[in-house]
Amino acid sequence: MTDCTLCGLPTPPSPHTASDVDGQFCCRGCLEVARTVDAPADADAETALETGPDLDAVDGEEGYLDVEGMHCVTCERFLEATVADAPGVRAAEASYVSGMVRVVYDGDRTAPSRVATAATGHGYEASPTGEDADASDQRTVGRLLVGGFFGMMTMVWYLLFLYPVYLGVRPEALLVDLSGSAGGYLLANVWLMATVVLGYTGYPILRGAAVSLRVGHPNMDLLVAVAATTAYCYSTLALLLGHTDVYFDVVVVVVLAVSLGDYYQDRIRRRAAGRLADAARERTDRARRRTPSGTETVPRSAVAGGDELVVREGERVPVDGTVADGTAAVDEALVTGESLPLSKSPGDDVIGGATVTDGGLVVRADPEPTSTADRLVETLWNVQSGSPGAQRLVDRVAAAFVPLVFVLAAGTTAVHLLLGSVPTAALLTGLTVLVVSCPCALGLATPMAVAGGIRDALTAGVVITDSSALETAPEVETVAFDKTGTLTTGSMTVREVVGHEETLALAAAVEQFATHPVAEAVVAAGTLPDESVTDFETYPGRGVEATVGERAVLVGDAALFDERGWSVPEDVAVAYADASADAVPSYVGWDGRVRGAVVVGDDVRGDWEPVVDDLAADRRVVVITGDDRAAARRFETHTGVDEVYAGVPPEAKAAVVDRLSAEGPVAMVGDGSNDAPALAAADLGVAMERGTRLAVDAADVVVTRDSLAPLPAVFATTEGTRRRVRENLGWAFLYNAIALPLAVAGVLNPLVAAVAMATSSLLVVLNSTRPVADDE
Repeated sequence: MTDCTLCGLPTPPSPHTASDVDGQFCCRGCLEVARTVDAPADADAETALETGPDLDAVDGEEGYLDVEGMHCVTCERFLEATVADAPGVRAAEASYVSGMVRVVYDGDRTAPSRVATAATGHGYEASPTGEDADASDQRTVGRLLVGGFFGMMTMVWYLLFLYPVYLGVRPEALLVDLSGSAGGYLLANVWLMATVVLGYTGYPILRGAAVSLRVGHPNMDLLVAVAATTAYCYSTLALLLGHTDVYFDVVVVVVLAVSLGDYYQDRIRRRAAGRLADAARERTDRARRRTPSGTETVPRSAVAGGDELVVREGERVPVDGTVADGTAAVDEALVTGESLPLSKSPGDDVIGGATVTDGGLVVRADPEPTSTADRLVETLWNVQSGSPGAQRLVDRVAAAFVPLVFVLAAGTTAVHLLLGSVPTAALLTGLTVLVVSCPCALGLATPMAVAGGIRDALTAGVVITDSSALETAPEVETVAFDKTGTLTTGSMTVREVVGHEETLALAAAVEQFATHPVAEAVVAAGTLPDESVTDFETYPGRGVEATVGERAVLVGDAALFDERGWSVPEDVAVAYADASADAVPSYVGWDGRVRGAVVVGDDVRGDWEPVVDDLAADRRVVVITGDDRAAARRFETHTGVDEVYAGVPPEAKAAVVDRLSAEGPVAMVGDGSNDAPALAAADLGVAMERGTRLAVDAADVVVTRDSLAPLPAVFATTEGTRRRVRENLGWAFLYNAIALPLAVAGVLNPLVAAVAMATSSLLVVLNSTRPVADDE
């Protein structure tokens, strides 16, 4: 047996190969991905397993399918191979945790609905994301109700007639003589009801076992199916031969225990990964474009930069853009987590995937139309489908675990026969070994914990964009903050106005033609006078001048006024001189004399101090800023800040991060393009959502709210996730270390083993989905 060239997992006896691709592959999906991205034959298996199939490198339209019937990682491989073979599909990736398949396809040849049809079969029901969302639960509940009814009837017969005989009660003492015709009728009923339980309720398990054999990746379903069908076939044969020692109760209990456990696991799993499914459903593939002759509905992929898109009440915004016309309430909870809709009017930004809840808008698409909802879905998919280091180890252990259990079960049966056990007892002991083993707990340990961590992070306003952050963040020893736009709001506001009552209004009248941040703050704070403004002139870096009505108004720094010899009132001069180091003061004058002063500054965020205090409790906190030390004095004097690096130019921020990294892992928190090199250089890059696209792309984590408050959640959720992974793996290994020896020794029976196995997997799932706050 060899390892798959792409993913590193063991290949089946007849590996998948192709003449145009070098290597051997475990499934058709890996082969197709290798062909598409031209994966080298000598690619290191560990690296391939770490990155997984790279759908981002494949050109084409992208869609998502909801798939009913996925309940193990083997299903992922089977569906990837099945979907990749569908006409027009260029690549596919399945995720058991989310119950979805991500597809890259040729839009001219196929559509998500046709791909879903191709994926449906072998017990799977696929549909484009968002369609028929409740069908899976209804069918599963139906199977459980039918199985529960017939299983209960089976166990009633066992309790009233069969168990008493097995315990030594004489058959003639019972209401029914099992050796007579009435007994034959009773046993025939037991056989019929057990058949329904195994064939109908247990169909997903049997299907999963068949799929695991087909893809050459044995799983827990195979263990359970072999145990249940062996007990069923043995009991059927015994019944035909006239014996009364039948084990249909084992069939019923094993199938129902596993099916019920799978059902609850699936519900909890979907809750944990629900944000991904919700985000996928909030994508929209169509847009209503405004044209000179009216509106036309076009595919979203046809939207170009600058197109005006009409979005009516109850509809989703197709792509990111700016409101061109209209006023409406918009729900952006998809990304920000904020439950209250925001009022949007001309000039405001809107995100693709947001819902217009009241009113209507015309949105002008960004120059390069993209959708925040799409980026969020892709990010969540990549993180939930990633393989952290612990998962890669577990994948290898689980791949060898199932064959080992089969060998152990066969060996146990043989040893018990050699030790003098009757064949029936030896067979039951071997079946117990098959049933009690729980590779599912191992397989679920990491992905379920990761899904739960992502859910908690999203709830707190944090998007984890790189799965490595789940392992890196808990190790961080130093948190480095950029100042402007991170510890401060990043937007200038008027802090103080002194002097003549018309100072602010006339300053706004002149500054309305300037483009720098100070001018924008003055215009936003002032009320423009009714007088006309003419003869505008700018003095770069110093000030601006214009004629407002009949007055020549000058706004600028002290040096500009000194050159002209304008007099300055004492109170105005004092206000100008007393402006803090992180503020920009400007004189405002007309008719040859300074009349007032306006002080503009970038305000600190109101929540910066409690956030820094929280982080400083466990980590070192530093501030990196391009401003001089005087401008950063308020941070330098704070007890939670260990050091301030002032006067650092943008190109040197990465060097500072590198120096800090020599002392231990560093997290960099920033928002601007000039922070991108530092974010990339840090062990953990954290970008503020309102920051530039370059900064967000360089980060491992994005804070989706215009606040520092979610920052502590970055470390709390990642630490909690890592702790859950360790707890889950510890429990899974401990359970198998105890349960398997007990089963081999004959201490357990199949009934107890089935309940124990289902409970083990369920405990892993429940532990993974507890909010991190429950541990605090």
